[in-house]
This record gives sequence, C-alpha cells and structure tokens, in this order.
Amino acid sequence: MNKRNKKVSVGIVGVGHLGKHHVKHLAAMDNVECVGLYDIDEARATVISDKYNVKSYDSLEALLSDCDAVTIVTPTDTHFNVASDCLTAGKHVFIEKPITKSVAEAEQLLTLANTNEVLIQVGHIERLNPALVPLKNYSISPKYIEIQRLAPYDVRGTDVPVVLDKMIHDIDILLFLVNSEVESIDANGISILTDSIDIANARIRFKNGTIANLTSSRVAQDHVRKTKIFQQNLYITIDFLLGLTEIYRVLDPEEPDLDSIQDVQFHYGDKTKKIVYEKPDIPSFDALKAELNNFTNSVKGSATPIVDGQAGKNALELASNIHDLILEDLH
Repeated sequence: MNKRNKKVSVGIVGVGHLGKHHVKHLAAMDNVECVGLYDIDEARATVISDKYNVKSYDSLEALLSDCDAVTIVTPTDTHFNVASDCLTAGKHVFIEKPITKSVAEAEQLLTLANTNEVLIQVGHIERLNPALVPLKNYSISPKYIEIQRLAPYDVRGTDVPVVLDKMIHDIDILLFLVNSEVESIDANGISILTDSIDIANARIRFKNGTIANLTSSRVAQDHVRKTKIFQQNLYITIDFLLGLTEIYRVLDPEEPDLDSIQDVQFHYGDKTKKIVYEKPDIPSFDALKAELNNFTNSVKGSATPIVDGQAGKNALELASNIHDLILEDLH
C-alpha cells in the first residue's frame, strides 16, 4: 500500500486537560489508527480510555511497540525524557509547546530525530488560528508589531514562567511573520502571584529593522489576545479570541481592493490616496484537529509540519533569552 494511503498508528502520552482532546480527535480521524494512550495516572487513563473506547497501556514502552507516532501532552519538565525515549525508538513525535524546558534539551531532541530519521512537530496551536488565514492574501513585511496576551490567573500552566507559558505562542507567530534574526532585546517583568514571572514585556529589534513589543500576563481581569501589524501602506489588527481580522490599506485611487467594506479618499500635497477597510471572512475549523491532521499527514509524507522542531527550538530560545533578561533586571 502507498505510504500516503496507509493509516498512521498514533499513541497519546498524557491525557490530562489537553491530552484528552488529542484522544478525542485522533480516535475520530479516518486517516489514523489511534492505537491507545498512556498516562502515569492510571485512574485518569482508565476514564479517558473508556470514554473514547481507546486502549490504555500500562507503560510507555508497551505503547511505543504498537505505534508509528506519538503525541506528547505531559508537563513541560517531562518533555525531554519522554520525547527522547520515543525518538530513540524511531517514532515520530508531536510535542505540545514549549518543546522542552531548555534550548540544550531541544537541540538534543533535534539531533535524535535526525539520527533516527523521524520528525518532530511542536504544538504552537496559535499558528493555526483561523484569524491568521487571511494574511496569506497580503504581502506581509512588518515594520512594527504590537502583541498582547493577557489572562486571569489559572493554576494550570504555572509550572513555567509566563514567558514560556503564554508569550511563547506569540514569539512563534512573530518569528514566522518577521523571518529575520534578532538583533537586540529589552525585557522586564515581575512576580505577583507565583514564585516565577507572572507579567512580562519584551521589545525586540530584528536585523531587518522590524521592532516588536510583546506583553503577556496571567493576572489580568479579562482574556486578551490581540496582535497589530504595521507596515508601509498596511495596518492589520487581529483579535484571536473573537476570530476577527481587520485590514486597512492605503492605495492609489485606481488600485483594486480585495473586498472592501468602505474606502475613504484623502489628499496630501499633490497626491490623492484612498484608505480601504477590509474585514475578511474567517474560516471556521478546529485548530487542534487541523494541527493533528497536519502532523499525521506529515508522518505520511503528504505534508510538512506547520511548526517543526527547529521552529519550536527557535521560539524556545527567544523566550528563554527574554526570561533570562527579566531575571537579570530583577537582581
């Protein structure tokens, strides 16, 4: 049978808050054989196993013996050891973000994947947010990017600093949008509710001249996930929570627009321009399902990971540098 037509056998490691959704989606996919799950919490594993009619394994080794690929949905500090075992066994791995706790660990995983000729995909799910889809219709070359990600306190995720828990989502998107090396970073932050950094701000200058300002907090009153992109003749605002993308473009009067809601002409000097407001339709789809579908198709060779291991490492590296600068500033 052609590899692209063969079902991919996938196992799930960790079936907590997010892992149970991995099981739900993988068990329902036509192109996947969901062979089973493993969790150190046997009672939890049994509950999820029964709910989705998926086999529960009593060890990671037993699960690995029956599958081609695994998704790792365990606490961050376990990612390296679990992924190392999976990669060494020759299994493709999907790792929820961040890829590991340290850049050194991430580099070791990349080496293992290369040695064993398997792939790593990292679960930066915001890269698949439907509100980002309209950007493919525009030439994106940002000069300035403003990003906010705020949330009320939730004990889940506090095993890592806010930069690695929340800001890293935006760091991954930022690196994707800018596609340039970092030139300099200024960062500060504070601890309020936990022993680690709860509020962080970073100002990043890239070698191509782009400047980005990122703010993340896990002690806000309301959820906020907004990105604003500024460049010559183009301004884009994205609300990831509402699934709303709004685009303002400056055009010559005779230039066509894509699907404007309104346009306003203005004059300066001897020139006439128009500001076009566009509100693109946002497709409706489940981002996690799309992410897992991309992973299984990548294993089959019919796609490539939207966020591969290298991209995951790059996001972690920038996040770690930001966090280290914040700690230096506090001491």
